[in-house]
Amino acid sequence: MKKSFMMQAIIISLCICGLVSQAFIFAQTDKQDSQQHSGNGGFLSILGLNHERPVPKLVLDNSPRIESLVSNGKLNLKLVDAIALALENNLDIALQRYIPEFSQTDLLRSKAGQSPRGFTGGTTPGGLTAGALGAGLSGSGAGSGVGSAGGITGGGGSVQVGASGNFDPVLNVNFSYDRVTSPLNTSVVSGLYKVVGQNTAFTASYAQLFSPGTSYSLTLNGQRQSSNQNFLRFNPASVTRFALGVNQPVLNGLGRLYNERYIIVARNNTNVAEYVFRQQVINTVVAVENAYWDLAALQRSVGVAERSLAVAEQLFKDNQIRLDVGTMSPLDVTSAESEVAARARDLTVAKTNVQFQEATLKNMLAKIVSPALDAAPIVIMDPMPEPKQSDIPKLEAALANAMETRTELRQADINMKNQDISVRFTEKTLLPNLSVFGFYAGSGLDGTSATSSAGMTDAFGQSFTGSNPEYAGGFSLSIPLRNRSAQADNLRSQLETNQLLINQQKSRNTISMEVRKAIIGLAQGKAQVEAAHKATSLAREIWEGEKIKLEAGASTSYQVILRERDYYSAEQAEVAAMVAYAKAMVEMDRSRGITLDKNRIEYSDALTGKISKNPVSPFSSPGAKEAN
Repeated sequence: MKKSFMMQAIIISLCICGLVSQAFIFAQTDKQDSQQHSGNGGFLSILGLNHERPVPKLVLDNSPRIESLVSNGKLNLKLVDAIALALENNLDIALQRYIPEFSQTDLLRSKAGQSPRGFTGGTTPGGLTAGALGAGLSGSGAGSGVGSAGGITGGGGSVQVGASGNFDPVLNVNFSYDRVTSPLNTSVVSGLYKVVGQNTAFTASYAQLFSPGTSYSLTLNGQRQSSNQNFLRFNPASVTRFALGVNQPVLNGLGRLYNERYIIVARNNTNVAEYVFRQQVINTVVAVENAYWDLAALQRSVGVAERSLAVAEQLFKDNQIRLDVGTMSPLDVTSAESEVAARARDLTVAKTNVQFQEATLKNMLAKIVSPALDAAPIVIMDPMPEPKQSDIPKLEAALANAMETRTELRQADINMKNQDISVRFTEKTLLPNLSVFGFYAGSGLDGTSATSSAGMTDAFGQSFTGSNPEYAGGFSLSIPLRNRSAQADNLRSQLETNQLLINQQKSRNTISMEVRKAIIGLAQGKAQVEAAHKATSLAREIWEGEKIKLEAGASTSYQVILRERDYYSAEQAEVAAMVAYAKAMVEMDRSRGITLDKNRIEYSDALTGKISKNPVSPFSSPGAKEAN
């Protein structure tokens, strides 16, 4: 009796442990996943029943900010507004917002013991696919079925309990009813020539795998059999069986690294997903800043072209007057008229270039470009930056900053961690497969007879109390005599590690070169802007001096036109130098990996597309006027 009680306690304890572990796992999963997905919890989650986890509704409308910036049919745009609009509406950013979501689904999938599906930028080393989880439970002889209870003879046999289940267990339940009429050629056994039998059967099984590699399975079988045969001890008879199998790997398959490798990698890849998204935000902000300054330069070029056309038209009018009074030849008037046509052409090209650039920038800042938005010209509110010596950082500090903050290097570090898991896992797969196992089963047989009237409950009572027990235990050893597949996987993982190390160094070299080029470009741009300012000032002086000489009769209209062309070219070169310097500053921030920090962009704002604090551009100044 004491022995039966102990066996009951062991069985009940194992069942409770399994259910409690599942309650804990589902509770933790629901808590962790609640930040990413909404879903039903409670008892259904504990049972592991499938339910849909809805995602937020997709919104493809522009944020209200873009409408608030339109005034008098014009889109008044500061750089900080452009960056904020990009965070809210840019479709490239919107696409990449799903990357962190994908990484969370991979983590959820890996917690079930399955391989992550992967996402752009996230890597799952190929070496981890060896030795898939959940090899299944196999049994023979007394280790399977309802056993010999209720049969004519009973006996033992070879028993093998293999690894079973997964981190997400499956509860299998089967119920059936069967009625069979069988004609017999003799009445010796049953006392009848036609036997009618009815069988109601119930089967339930549950298997669970844990991180150390320990797995167990529970199986419950019950049958209620009735027949019109004679000479039966029980009719109807209830035949039951309860079986518990436990398997523990000792070498290959032992440990958290082996069994949670996908979870570890998926958790690492959630950080990769963050860096992938950050990189997309950086790329978009850089593109928006460059497009903004390109538009500012093009609008300034329109102003230069308009002034140049006005000067050419005035010269043409003055020359006509001189022609009328006889102090100038018709050829000079024709030259001035030709110059008016050339400047009108330049103005048309400048205006159409502005239109192209406005369309490009609007496409970056809006999910949908409505007809009203398409018709609204953009007014650039920030002036292009003037060079300062403080803009150029020290090389050593810039390099150190870049090596610490660049997302490519952070991704490479995490990929290296994942690859290290692959190397260590494939080392374990080189070991033989050795596992120990234990097995217990209890059978029950009861029913209606001349002396008793019992049923399924009494038969199950016999199974659980150990009235008809079966015990088995042993070990299973499998030694690959050549093991070439595992050796190849381990060797490949080591080679892939070397490849990643080379790529890491290559990335460092590339980043170092980008930083150096950015510093050189910034210094060069500063010098070009200063030189362009001087050249424009001198060209204007020469042109104005030539006009004075013309009025005094010491020059010709053609010389004035040449000097005016020089002045126009100098102004255009000045604009080109200034926009090149602004873009060089953008590149300097990008190469150092500080674009988001420099613009004070919150990662959470970029991820949700809802701005809690407006970005602050290092280029903008309070009360900035429209750039002309």
